[in-house]
Amino acid sequence: MAQQETEKSTPVKFGTFGGVFTPCTLTILGVIMFLRFGEVVGNAGVLRAMLIVLAAKAITTLTALSLSAIATNTRVKGGGAYYVISRSLGVEFGGAIGVVFFLSQAVAVALYVLGFSEALLAVVPVLGNAPHLTATVVNLVVFICVYIGAGWTIKVQYVILGALLLAIASFVAGALKLWDPATLAVNWEPDYAAGQNYWTAFALFFPAVTGIMAGANMSGDLKHPGKAIPHGTLLAILFTGGVYLLFAVLLGGAVPRQALLSDSMIVSKCAVIPWFILVGVFAATLSSALGSLMGAPRILQALARDDVLPFLKPFAKGSGRAGEPRRAIVASAIIAQGGVMLGDLNAIAPVITMFFMITYGAINLATFFESLSGNPSYRPTFRWCHWSLSLAGALFCGGVMFLISPVWAAAACAIMAGIFVMLRRQELTTTWGDVVSGTILERIRQNLMMLEEEAYHPKNWRPAVLVLGGGSKDRLYIAAMGRRLAGKHGLLMLGNVLVGAPGDLLDRHANVQRTLRKLVSDNGLDAFPVVTIAPEVTQGISSLVQCSGVGALCPNMVLFGWSNDAERAAHFEEDMRTVVRLGRSMAILRCSEAPEDIWDVRPGPIDVWWQGKGGNGHLMLLLAYLFRSDPDMRDRQIRIVRMLPSEAGREETLAHLHELSHEVRIPCDPVVLVGTDFSGMLHRESANAALIILGLADPREQDPGFMAPLAQQTEGLTSVLFVFSAGGMSLHA
Repeated sequence: MAQQETEKSTPVKFGTFGGVFTPCTLTILGVIMFLRFGEVVGNAGVLRAMLIVLAAKAITTLTALSLSAIATNTRVKGGGAYYVISRSLGVEFGGAIGVVFFLSQAVAVALYVLGFSEALLAVVPVLGNAPHLTATVVNLVVFICVYIGAGWTIKVQYVILGALLLAIASFVAGALKLWDPATLAVNWEPDYAAGQNYWTAFALFFPAVTGIMAGANMSGDLKHPGKAIPHGTLLAILFTGGVYLLFAVLLGGAVPRQALLSDSMIVSKCAVIPWFILVGVFAATLSSALGSLMGAPRILQALARDDVLPFLKPFAKGSGRAGEPRRAIVASAIIAQGGVMLGDLNAIAPVITMFFMITYGAINLATFFESLSGNPSYRPTFRWCHWSLSLAGALFCGGVMFLISPVWAAAACAIMAGIFVMLRRQELTTTWGDVVSGTILERIRQNLMMLEEEAYHPKNWRPAVLVLGGGSKDRLYIAAMGRRLAGKHGLLMLGNVLVGAPGDLLDRHANVQRTLRKLVSDNGLDAFPVVTIAPEVTQGISSLVQCSGVGALCPNMVLFGWSNDAERAAHFEEDMRTVVRLGRSMAILRCSEAPEDIWDVRPGPIDVWWQGKGGNGHLMLLLAYLFRSDPDMRDRQIRIVRMLPSEAGREETLAHLHELSHEVRIPCDPVVLVGTDFSGMLHRESANAALIILGLADPREQDPGFMAPLAQQTEGLTSVLFVFSAGGMSLHA
């Protein structure tokens, strides 16, 4: 499934003040400030209430810095936080965060309309005690406002901002008249009600500061998102932080603790003109609901346009010239109504806190990875963000989540992980990159440089196998053998030589690369394809051996498939000599018949024909161990087979082989044979072996045609691996 970065161009309308600062401020100065902040101060005391405000603002400020860095590093389109994260961390992370953030924004609408209803019923008792019915009507009004269009809603918010500022001024003037240092002293320290503590107070308050995304969620409707998002968001955080700190001091000095805890409308009772506060409450809750119901549908529309989840596709359609997400608005309003029917303010607030926290943590994490990746594409014009600040923001979010409620934090993480796994299984492809790849590349680069500086030790030797002749469909069993010999933590490269002039074979080179990658993927080989063009095969093999890999991660062993071509015998021997001259170990796989299933291995033991500790023995035994380490081979027995010309020394040889098995920590069954007919012994003893491993003399010291006797000795045996060790490893390391 492929995502297309195609988005209908929408008219740009709003600047920093109207598009970011105003919606952020109105969402932050919302229901919690007027209806629940007194409860926070009453429980936590003035000092800790101020610390709660500062801690919450620290998290949102760090997140805003990270958001600003990413927003100024790319062309931000519609989708807000989802767009930013998906274009940084990739479609799986972005999709998981987008779904969760969309739901949290939609449910936040319920929080605000419930707050409106609570305030309305408190001042208009004639409506009776029907908060859910009242909230339903309010939700419908908010839906209609947003459905008409973002432009109209933004204009309404200017009026709401004016009413909100009047309400704040009325409270400040009234609270200053009532303010008493003695009351402040009494309320300075905490006095938590039963079941309450600092973190429950924090969880109740935190939704008040989550409005920092209100501007970013309107990213598709901003004139200059890269400029408006940083300036408007940070200015809103600074302004609203000052307001909340002022409210904490004024409430703590003007109202007795019991009233703070029991009266949700205490702010209006302190004001010079109480009905200003009522207007402010209505304005704040409505504006917050409007902001969330404007943001949530745009996230859903962006998710649908990226085709992240197939069933969201209908929500990709926009309406009118501006492409308003009206279908998504309807869906968001329905989800909000579900929240209205199921919850109340105190029940919904901690849940929303969790999902906002995990979203903010992901934004900080995205910026942290971007900073560390070293990608030249990461060039944010916003300079006031460092990787350490982004990391701190991510850690703060994660830590606070678990301090508030380990259960809800674990649930939020589990939901995120579930969505991520579901998206990963869809194997989505995108037309944009992700920072994960860049971070991996940077980590690899640093590790390679460290590896170059470290002194080599045989203890760190592991196979880096270059397979030659295993990249064709009819010889994939050689590649499968290479995968098993490389082990779980070794490297496997599939080499292919194209004979000819580079200018004539460039298209074929690209096609062979694609074919090899597909074979690797389809057969689970976990290998790196490498293709070279050379005038003749031996020169091409030399190029592959010397140039494959990077730094210390280059092939240290070459695996050939057996050649039965008599005309190529001399060239095959020269290819082997070339590999040995280049200082690489070598193995040659001979199978009497290629299996239909490349991973299929006949039953039987793994026989290592031992000729002593020196020479090839160490590598032969290690390859047997790696072969047996494959999950499908763990029931196989490794046998060390040694031939003696006579019975003399047989017991000593058996004891020596037992001791060797113990020393090198590879369980083996020693077998000592007496005789001089090697070929006969080989066929009798290992006829039923799954794999026979034989040592190979140095090809540089052999006369031409040295492979012919080996062919005769092993004729008819199912699977034989000839091994030559160039050194560099030791079983005793």
